[in-house]
Amino acid sequence: MSRRWRTAPPAASSRTCCRCAPSPRRSGATLLPMAVDTAHASARGRSWWLRAAAVLVAPRAVFVSLRDESEAEVEARQEPQMAIAGLAGIAAVLGTPVARHLLNDASFSVSLLPVWAFLGGAAYAVAGYWLGGGLLYGAARRFGGLGSYRRARSVLALSAAPLALALFTLWPVRIAIYGQNLFRTGGTDWGPGDRTFGGLFYFAFAWSAVLLVIGVRSVHGWSWGRSLATVALAAALPALIVFATVA
Repeated sequence: MSRRWRTAPPAASSRTCCRCAPSPRRSGATLLPMAVDTAHASARGRSWWLRAAAVLVAPRAVFVSLRDESEAEVEARQEPQMAIAGLAGIAAVLGTPVARHLLNDASFSVSLLPVWAFLGGAAYAVAGYWLGGGLLYGAARRFGGLGSYRRARSVLALSAAPLALALFTLWPVRIAIYGQNLFRTGGTDWGPGDRTFGGLFYFAFAWSAVLLVIGVRSVHGWSWGRSLATVALAAALPALIVFATVA
């Protein structure tokens, strides 16, 4: 009788629990590829921040790298592109005729100038990035280009790097010299010095236009004439709008 009711040894139960428990070796093997992917993504991101600055001195190599439209590369260059677009938008909005008259209104406080510049720059950046990118994409398609709308936006954003640079070089010096008079009429900012700063600001726009032509030529592998015609066609509508507004 005692032999019939004898229970099974607990060893089998412990072996079963060991089989169910996750293996430390398997967990390590799963985490290792994730760590490698994260490291690669971080390296790609740093690389594109460096390229965003290098577009000022070696634009062709930077624009050629836009041909790689893999998801990893697109994600890595997204932040530098948006940063350039935003900074360029702020620099551009500070150079508008509206900015030169802001403090003519007594109800507009000096403390509101940074807020106005930020919001106006954001609006300029969004319009330039999406609408300007669409115009560039349409013009390139007109001349036989096969690139994507996303790549056209990338080319346009990177070509705005000189304007972003002007926000950290030209505008601080100009504001330090003229102060609040820069944002109201009848101040001491009018004269040869102001015209010099204005010329430098227009030079930043011209530099951006040159980079845009180089960018179109680099990503498509086109001739200079074809690339210049593409940029001219894309800029025709904005130029007409600006001319109508000023006139």
